[in-house]
Amino acid sequence: MQYIFLVTTFFISLLNANIQLIKKESSDSNTTLLVIAGIHGNEPGGYFAASVLATHYNITSKNLWIVPNLNKESIKRNERGIYGDMNRKFSYIDNNDHDKKIVEGIKSIILEDKVSLVLNLHDGHGFYRKENQGTVFNPTAWGQTCVIDQCKLKQEQAFGNLNEIALNVKNNINKKLLKQHHSFDVKNTNTKYEDETMQLSLTYFAVTNNKPAFAVETSKDLSSLSQKVFYQLLAIEEFMKIMKIHFTRSFNLNEKEIAKIIKNYGKLSINDNISLNLSNIKKSLSFIPIKSTGNRFDFSHPLGDIRKVKDNFLVYIGNEKVTTLKPQYFKLSQSCHLDRIFEVDGKVIDVPKTSEIYVNDDFKVITSKNNRVNIIGYHKAGYKNESGLKVSLKDLDKKFAIDKDNKIFRVEFYNNDEFCSMLLVHFK
Repeated sequence: MQYIFLVTTFFISLLNANIQLIKKESSDSNTTLLVIAGIHGNEPGGYFAASVLATHYNITSKNLWIVPNLNKESIKRNERGIYGDMNRKFSYIDNNDHDKKIVEGIKSIILEDKVSLVLNLHDGHGFYRKENQGTVFNPTAWGQTCVIDQCKLKQEQAFGNLNEIALNVKNNINKKLLKQHHSFDVKNTNTKYEDETMQLSLTYFAVTNNKPAFAVETSKDLSSLSQKVFYQLLAIEEFMKIMKIHFTRSFNLNEKEIAKIIKNYGKLSINDNISLNLSNIKKSLSFIPIKSTGNRFDFSHPLGDIRKVKDNFLVYIGNEKVTTLKPQYFKLSQSCHLDRIFEVDGKVIDVPKTSEIYVNDDFKVITSKNNRVNIIGYHKAGYKNESGLKVSLKDLDKKFAIDKDNKIFRVEFYNNDEFCSMLLVHFK
Protein backbone atom coordinates (compact mmCIF):
# COMPACT_ATOMS: atom_id res chain seq x y z
CA MET A 1 0.00 0.00 0.00
CA GLN A 2 1.29 3.48 -0.83
CA TYR A 3 0.76 6.49 1.39
CA ILE A 4 0.94 10.16 0.49
CA PHE A 5 3.20 12.33 2.64
CA LEU A 6 2.77 16.10 2.78
CA VAL A 7 4.64 18.93 4.48
CA THR A 8 2.69 22.17 4.76
CA THR A 9 3.18 25.37 6.72
CA PHE A 10 0.18 27.35 7.90
CA PHE A 11 -0.10 30.69 9.63
CA ILE A 12 -3.25 30.28 11.69
CA SER A 13 -5.35 33.40 11.21
CA LEU A 14 -7.91 32.70 13.95
CA LEU A 15 -8.34 36.03 15.75
CA ASN A 16 -5.28 37.17 13.75
CA ALA A 17 -3.09 35.02 16.01
CA ASN A 18 -0.47 34.52 13.27
CA ILE A 19 0.73 31.18 14.69
CA GLN A 20 3.13 29.24 12.49
CA LEU A 21 1.94 25.63 12.29
CA ILE A 22 4.07 23.19 10.30
CA LYS A 23 2.29 19.95 9.38
CA LYS A 24 4.14 16.81 8.32
CA GLU A 25 1.34 14.45 7.43
CA SER A 26 0.66 11.08 5.86
CA SER A 27 -2.60 9.76 4.52
CA ASP A 28 -2.60 6.58 6.60
CA SER A 29 -3.73 7.85 10.02
CA ASN A 30 -5.22 10.62 12.15
CA THR A 31 -2.72 9.97 14.96
CA THR A 32 -0.96 13.31 15.46
CA LEU A 33 1.77 14.54 17.77
CA LEU A 34 1.61 18.30 18.38
CA VAL A 35 4.95 19.82 19.45
CA ILE A 36 4.80 23.38 20.82
CA ALA A 37 7.94 25.42 21.51
CA GLY A 38 8.77 28.98 22.46
CA ILE A 39 6.00 29.75 24.93
CA HIS A 40 8.86 31.21 26.99
CA GLY A 41 11.16 33.37 24.88
CA ASN A 42 14.32 32.76 26.94
CA GLU A 43 14.27 28.97 26.60
CA PRO A 44 16.07 28.33 23.28
CA GLY A 45 16.63 24.58 23.76
CA GLY A 46 12.94 24.04 23.04
CA TYR A 47 12.48 26.26 20.02
CA PHE A 48 15.77 25.38 18.33
CA ALA A 49 14.90 21.68 18.77
CA ALA A 50 11.51 22.34 17.17
CA SER A 51 13.22 24.09 14.23
CA VAL A 52 15.50 21.07 13.68
CA LEU A 53 12.45 18.81 13.87
CA ALA A 54 10.73 20.94 11.22
CA THR A 55 13.67 21.09 8.80
CA HIS A 56 15.63 17.84 9.23
CA TYR A 57 13.01 15.15 9.98
CA ASN A 58 10.90 13.27 7.48
CA ILE A 59 7.70 11.63 8.75
CA THR A 60 6.84 8.37 6.97
CA SER A 61 3.73 7.34 8.91
CA LYS A 62 1.11 9.16 10.98
CA ASN A 63 1.41 12.91 11.61
CA LEU A 64 3.63 15.49 13.25
CA TRP A 65 2.50 19.09 13.81
CA ILE A 66 5.03 21.68 14.99
CA VAL A 67 4.57 25.19 16.39
CA PRO A 68 8.23 26.22 16.63
CA ASN A 69 7.93 29.79 17.95
CA LEU A 70 4.66 30.39 19.77
CA ASN A 71 5.78 33.56 21.62
CA LYS A 72 7.73 35.18 18.77
CA GLU A 73 8.07 38.67 20.21
CA SER A 74 9.46 37.35 23.50
CA ILE A 75 11.85 35.04 21.64
CA LYS A 76 13.37 38.00 19.76
CA ARG A 77 13.84 39.86 23.06
CA ASN A 78 15.18 36.69 24.78
CA GLU A 79 12.70 37.29 27.61
CA ARG A 80 10.37 34.84 29.37
CA GLY A 81 7.36 36.91 28.36
CA ILE A 82 7.30 40.57 27.39
CA TYR A 83 3.59 40.70 28.32
CA GLY A 84 3.89 38.41 31.34
CA ASP A 85 4.11 34.62 31.52
CA MET A 86 2.12 33.25 28.57
CA ASN A 87 2.07 29.81 30.21
CA ARG A 88 -0.07 31.21 33.04
CA LYS A 89 -2.91 32.43 30.80
CA PHE A 90 -4.72 29.22 29.80
CA SER A 91 -7.38 29.23 32.51
CA TYR A 92 -8.32 32.88 32.16
CA ILE A 93 -6.99 35.74 30.05
CA ASP A 94 -8.19 39.32 29.94
CA ASN A 95 -9.63 40.54 26.66
CA ASN A 96 -7.08 43.36 26.59
CA ASP A 97 -4.07 41.09 27.15
CA HIS A 98 -1.53 41.32 24.30
CA ASP A 99 -1.22 37.51 24.36
CA LYS A 100 -4.97 36.92 24.01
CA LYS A 101 -5.00 36.09 20.29
CA ILE A 102 -2.05 33.71 20.51
CA VAL A 103 -3.41 31.87 23.57
CA GLU A 104 -6.85 31.43 22.02
CA GLY A 105 -5.25 30.39 18.73
CA ILE A 106 -3.07 27.65 20.23
CA LYS A 107 -6.01 26.44 22.32
CA SER A 108 -7.99 25.90 19.12
CA ILE A 109 -5.12 23.89 17.63
CA ILE A 110 -4.77 21.72 20.77
CA LEU A 111 -8.49 20.93 20.69
CA GLU A 112 -8.52 19.78 17.07
CA ASP A 113 -9.83 16.22 16.81
CA LYS A 114 -6.72 15.06 14.99
CA VAL A 115 -4.36 15.98 17.86
CA SER A 116 -3.55 12.85 19.87
CA LEU A 117 -0.78 14.04 22.19
CA VAL A 118 0.75 17.44 23.06
CA LEU A 119 4.38 18.21 23.95
CA ASN A 120 5.30 21.61 25.36
CA LEU A 121 9.07 22.21 25.17
CA HIS A 122 10.93 24.18 27.87
CA ASP A 123 14.33 24.83 29.44
CA GLY A 124 14.12 24.68 33.24
CA HIS A 125 16.50 25.71 35.99
CA GLY A 126 18.80 23.21 37.71
CA PHE A 127 18.60 19.42 37.66
CA TYR A 128 15.54 17.81 39.22
CA ARG A 129 16.23 15.32 42.00
CA LYS A 130 13.68 13.80 44.36
CA GLU A 131 16.12 14.30 47.26
CA ASN A 132 17.80 17.63 48.03
CA GLN A 133 21.42 17.59 46.86
CA GLY A 134 22.14 21.33 46.94
CA THR A 135 21.13 24.50 45.12
CA VAL A 136 21.33 22.97 41.61
CA PHE A 137 20.20 19.37 42.23
CA ASN A 138 16.95 19.41 44.21
CA PRO A 139 13.19 18.77 44.17
CA THR A 140 12.33 22.38 43.23
CA ALA A 141 14.39 22.24 40.01
CA TRP A 142 12.68 21.65 36.67
CA GLY A 143 15.60 20.81 34.39
CA GLN A 144 15.94 17.34 32.84
CA THR A 145 12.36 16.29 33.51
CA CYS A 146 9.35 14.91 31.76
CA VAL A 147 6.54 16.81 33.49
CA ILE A 148 3.00 15.51 33.94
CA ASP A 149 0.03 17.15 35.67
CA GLN A 150 -1.49 13.85 36.83
CA CYS A 151 -0.91 10.12 36.45
CA LYS A 152 -3.61 9.44 33.87
CA LEU A 153 -6.54 11.00 32.06
CA LYS A 154 -10.03 10.48 33.43
CA GLN A 155 -11.32 8.89 30.26
CA GLU A 156 -9.56 5.81 28.97
CA GLN A 157 -7.98 6.47 25.60
CA ALA A 158 -4.78 6.04 23.66
CA PHE A 159 -1.80 7.70 25.38
CA GLY A 160 -3.91 8.52 28.44
CA ASN A 161 -1.59 6.78 30.91
CA LEU A 162 0.66 9.81 31.39
CA ASN A 163 2.87 8.43 34.16
CA GLU A 164 3.59 5.17 32.34
CA ILE A 165 4.52 7.01 29.13
CA ALA A 166 6.70 9.55 30.98
CA LEU A 167 8.57 6.76 32.79
CA ASN A 168 9.16 4.99 29.48
CA VAL A 169 10.54 8.17 27.89
CA LYS A 170 12.72 8.92 30.93
CA ASN A 171 14.20 5.42 31.05
CA ASN A 172 15.13 5.43 27.36
CA ILE A 173 16.68 8.91 27.48
CA ASN A 174 18.82 7.82 30.43
CA LYS A 175 20.42 5.12 28.28
CA LYS A 176 21.89 7.81 26.00
CA LEU A 177 23.19 10.50 28.35
CA LEU A 178 26.11 12.72 27.37
CA LYS A 179 27.11 12.92 31.05
CA GLN A 180 25.79 10.94 33.99
CA HIS A 181 24.53 13.97 35.92
CA HIS A 182 22.28 14.86 32.93
CA SER A 183 19.84 12.12 33.95
CA PHE A 184 16.10 12.65 33.40
CA ASP A 185 13.26 11.97 35.80
CA VAL A 186 9.48 12.27 35.86
CA LYS A 187 8.06 15.27 37.72
CA ASN A 188 4.37 14.95 38.60
CA THR A 189 3.07 18.35 39.69
CA ASN A 190 -0.26 16.79 40.77
CA THR A 191 -1.64 20.06 39.46
CA LYS A 192 -5.29 19.79 40.49
CA TYR A 193 -4.51 19.37 44.17
CA GLU A 194 -1.02 20.75 44.77
CA ASP A 195 -0.02 23.44 42.24
CA GLU A 196 -2.35 26.38 41.66
CA THR A 197 0.02 28.13 39.25
CA MET A 198 0.22 25.05 37.01
CA GLN A 199 -3.58 25.07 36.84
CA LEU A 200 -3.11 28.08 34.54
CA SER A 201 -0.72 26.27 32.16
CA LEU A 202 -0.99 24.96 28.61
CA THR A 203 -0.55 21.30 29.55
CA TYR A 204 -3.22 21.45 32.26
CA PHE A 205 -5.61 23.09 29.79
CA ALA A 206 -4.95 20.13 27.48
CA VAL A 207 -5.44 17.37 30.05
CA THR A 208 -8.61 18.96 31.42
CA ASN A 209 -9.90 18.73 27.85
CA ASN A 210 -8.88 15.05 27.74
CA LYS A 211 -5.81 15.61 25.58
CA PRO A 212 -2.66 13.77 26.73
CA ALA A 213 -0.02 16.43 27.38
CA PHE A 214 3.54 16.53 28.69
CA ALA A 215 6.23 19.16 29.19
CA VAL A 216 9.83 18.32 28.33
CA GLU A 217 12.26 20.44 30.36
CA THR A 218 15.96 20.42 29.54
CA SER A 219 18.25 22.12 32.03
CA LYS A 220 19.33 25.73 31.65
CA ASP A 221 22.50 24.59 33.42
CA LEU A 222 23.61 22.39 30.53
CA SER A 223 26.85 23.70 29.04
CA SER A 224 25.62 24.43 25.50
CA LEU A 225 22.55 25.01 23.36
CA SER A 226 23.46 21.91 21.35
CA GLN A 227 23.17 19.77 24.50
CA LYS A 228 19.70 21.15 25.22
CA VAL A 229 18.59 20.48 21.65
CA PHE A 230 20.09 16.98 21.80
CA TYR A 231 17.98 16.01 24.83
CA GLN A 232 14.84 17.66 23.47
CA LEU A 233 15.16 15.66 20.26
CA LEU A 234 15.87 12.47 22.19
CA ALA A 235 12.65 12.98 24.14
CA ILE A 236 10.58 13.84 21.07
CA GLU A 237 11.85 10.73 19.27
CA GLU A 238 10.83 8.57 22.24
CA PHE A 239 7.32 10.01 22.14
CA MET A 240 7.15 9.39 18.38
CA LYS A 241 8.21 5.77 18.91
CA ILE A 242 5.48 5.29 21.54
CA MET A 243 2.94 6.74 19.10
CA LYS A 244 4.33 4.60 16.25
CA ILE A 245 5.14 7.72 14.23
CA HIS A 246 7.85 6.53 11.87
CA PHE A 247 10.53 8.99 10.83
CA THR A 248 13.91 9.48 9.28
CA ARG A 249 16.35 12.33 9.87
CA SER A 250 19.12 13.79 7.75
CA PHE A 251 21.82 13.69 10.43
CA ASN A 252 23.27 11.53 13.21
CA LEU A 253 21.79 12.50 16.54
CA ASN A 254 24.85 13.71 18.43
CA GLU A 255 26.00 16.97 19.95
CA LYS A 256 28.57 17.75 17.25
CA GLU A 257 26.14 17.48 14.33
CA ILE A 258 23.45 19.39 16.18
CA ALA A 259 25.91 22.23 16.84
CA LYS A 260 26.46 22.55 13.08
CA ILE A 261 22.76 22.44 12.26
CA ILE A 262 21.70 25.13 14.72
CA LYS A 263 24.34 27.52 13.33
CA ASN A 264 22.95 27.14 9.82
CA TYR A 265 20.59 30.10 9.71
CA GLY A 266 19.42 29.54 6.14
CA LYS A 267 18.38 32.28 3.75
CA LEU A 268 16.35 35.46 3.87
CA SER A 269 14.42 36.52 0.79
CA ILE A 270 13.22 40.12 0.58
CA ASN A 271 10.46 41.06 -1.88
CA ASP A 272 11.46 38.11 -4.12
CA ASN A 273 14.36 40.10 -5.54
CA ILE A 274 17.00 39.85 -2.79
CA SER A 275 18.35 36.64 -1.25
CA LEU A 276 20.84 36.71 1.65
CA ASN A 277 22.62 33.72 3.17
CA LEU A 278 22.47 34.35 6.93
CA SER A 279 24.90 31.72 8.22
CA ASN A 280 28.13 33.75 8.00
CA ILE A 281 26.73 37.22 7.49
CA LYS A 282 28.30 40.39 8.89
CA LYS A 283 26.72 42.05 11.90
CA SER A 284 25.52 44.98 9.81
CA LEU A 285 24.78 45.62 6.12
CA SER A 286 24.15 49.10 4.73
CA PHE A 287 22.26 50.47 1.72
CA ILE A 288 19.93 47.48 1.30
CA PRO A 289 17.58 48.46 -1.56
CA ILE A 290 13.99 47.96 -0.39
CA LYS A 291 10.64 49.74 -0.43
CA SER A 292 9.77 52.40 2.11
CA THR A 293 6.75 50.33 3.23
CA GLY A 294 5.18 46.93 2.61
CA ASN A 295 8.34 44.84 2.37
CA ARG A 296 8.02 41.04 2.47
CA PHE A 297 10.62 39.07 4.43
CA ASP A 298 10.63 35.29 3.88
CA PHE A 299 12.94 32.99 5.85
CA SER A 300 13.94 29.42 5.06
CA HIS A 301 14.55 28.94 8.81
CA PRO A 302 11.39 28.42 10.94
CA LEU A 303 12.71 30.78 13.63
CA GLY A 304 13.51 33.65 11.26
CA ASP A 305 11.92 37.00 12.07
CA ILE A 306 12.37 40.76 11.68
CA ARG A 307 12.23 43.46 14.31
CA LYS A 308 12.17 47.05 13.09
CA VAL A 309 13.97 49.51 15.34
CA LYS A 310 13.84 53.12 14.16
CA ASP A 311 14.90 52.95 10.49
CA ASN A 312 16.76 49.63 10.71
CA PHE A 313 15.61 46.03 10.30
CA LEU A 314 17.05 43.63 12.88
CA VAL A 315 17.23 40.06 11.59
CA TYR A 316 16.71 37.25 14.12
CA ILE A 317 16.97 33.48 14.13
CA GLY A 318 15.27 32.59 17.38
CA ASN A 319 16.83 34.73 20.10
CA GLU A 320 20.00 35.29 18.05
CA LYS A 321 20.31 38.68 16.36
CA VAL A 322 22.07 37.68 13.14
CA THR A 323 22.48 41.02 11.39
CA THR A 324 21.11 44.54 11.06
CA LEU A 325 19.90 45.73 7.67
CA LYS A 326 20.20 49.46 7.06
CA PRO A 327 17.90 50.29 4.15
CA GLN A 328 18.12 52.56 1.17
CA TYR A 329 14.64 53.11 -0.16
CA PHE A 330 13.81 52.58 -3.83
CA LYS A 331 10.74 52.08 -5.90
CA LEU A 332 10.66 48.53 -7.27
CA SER A 333 10.59 48.40 -11.05
CA GLN A 334 7.66 46.63 -12.67
CA SER A 335 9.47 46.23 -15.99
CA CYS A 336 12.76 44.51 -15.21
CA HIS A 337 13.27 42.57 -18.43
CA LEU A 338 16.94 42.04 -17.72
CA ASP A 339 19.30 39.67 -19.45
CA ARG A 340 21.45 38.68 -16.47
CA ILE A 341 24.45 37.43 -18.40
CA PHE A 342 27.75 36.92 -16.57
CA GLU A 343 31.15 36.06 -17.85
CA VAL A 344 32.69 34.03 -15.02
CA ASP A 345 36.35 33.01 -15.34
CA GLY A 346 36.00 33.42 -19.10
CA LYS A 347 32.78 31.37 -19.41
CA VAL A 348 29.47 33.07 -20.31
CA ILE A 349 26.45 32.03 -18.23
CA ASP A 350 22.81 33.18 -17.95
CA VAL A 351 21.57 33.36 -14.34
CA PRO A 352 18.22 33.77 -12.52
CA LYS A 353 17.56 37.05 -10.73
CA THR A 354 18.58 36.10 -7.16
CA SER A 355 21.33 33.59 -7.93
CA GLU A 356 24.60 33.01 -6.14
CA ILE A 357 27.58 32.87 -8.52
CA TYR A 358 30.93 31.29 -7.67
CA VAL A 359 34.12 32.81 -9.09
CA ASN A 360 37.76 31.71 -9.04
CA ASP A 361 39.46 34.71 -10.68
CA ASP A 362 37.13 37.34 -12.13
CA PHE A 363 33.68 38.09 -13.50
CA LYS A 364 32.00 40.53 -15.83
CA VAL A 365 28.32 41.51 -16.04
CA ILE A 366 26.92 41.81 -19.55
CA THR A 367 23.60 43.62 -19.87
CA SER A 368 21.89 46.17 -22.12
CA LYS A 369 22.71 49.88 -21.96
CA ASN A 370 19.20 50.69 -20.74
CA ASN A 371 19.86 48.89 -17.44
CA ARG A 372 22.33 49.87 -14.78
CA VAL A 373 24.63 47.50 -12.86
CA ASN A 374 26.00 48.44 -9.44
CA ILE A 375 28.72 46.18 -8.01
CA ILE A 376 28.79 47.06 -4.31
CA GLY A 377 32.38 47.63 -3.17
CA TYR A 378 33.71 48.35 -6.67
CA HIS A 379 34.54 51.78 -8.03
CA LYS A 380 35.96 52.88 -11.35
CA ALA A 381 36.15 56.59 -12.04
CA GLY A 382 33.78 57.79 -14.75
CA TYR A 383 31.52 54.71 -14.68
CA LYS A 384 28.01 54.94 -13.26
CA ASN A 385 27.00 51.68 -14.95
CA GLU A 386 29.46 48.88 -14.07
CA SER A 387 28.28 46.50 -16.78
CA GLY A 388 31.04 45.22 -19.05
CA LEU A 389 33.87 45.71 -16.54
CA LYS A 390 36.05 42.78 -15.50
CA VAL A 391 36.22 42.57 -11.70
CA SER A 392 38.43 40.43 -9.44
CA LEU A 393 38.56 40.16 -5.65
CA LYS A 394 41.45 42.63 -5.36
CA ASP A 395 39.29 45.28 -7.06
CA LEU A 396 36.67 45.18 -4.31
CA ASP A 397 36.63 47.00 -0.97
CA LYS A 398 36.31 44.29 1.70
CA LYS A 399 34.22 46.46 4.00
CA PHE A 400 31.37 46.06 1.50
CA ALA A 401 31.45 42.24 1.57
CA ILE A 402 28.34 40.74 3.17
CA ASP A 403 30.15 37.83 4.86
CA LYS A 404 32.67 37.68 7.70
CA ASP A 405 35.29 36.13 5.40
CA ASN A 406 35.05 39.08 2.96
CA LYS A 407 34.45 36.82 -0.03
CA ILE A 408 30.80 37.53 -0.99
CA PHE A 409 29.71 40.74 -2.74
CA ARG A 410 26.43 42.19 -4.02
CA VAL A 411 25.64 42.88 -7.65
CA GLU A 412 22.53 45.04 -8.06
CA PHE A 413 20.43 45.68 -11.17
CA TYR A 414 18.41 48.83 -11.81
CA ASN A 415 15.99 50.00 -14.47
CA ASN A 416 16.64 53.74 -14.57
CA ASP A 417 16.34 54.68 -10.87
CA GLU A 418 14.08 51.76 -9.91
CA PHE A 419 15.50 48.65 -8.24
CA CYS A 420 15.19 45.30 -10.01
CA SER A 421 17.17 42.60 -8.18
CA MET A 422 20.35 41.59 -6.39
CA LEU A 423 22.74 38.67 -7.00
CA LEU A 424 25.62 37.46 -4.86
CA VAL A 425 29.11 36.75 -6.17
CA HIS A 426 31.24 34.36 -4.09
CA PHE A 427 35.01 34.37 -4.55
CA LYS A 428 36.49 30.98 -3.78
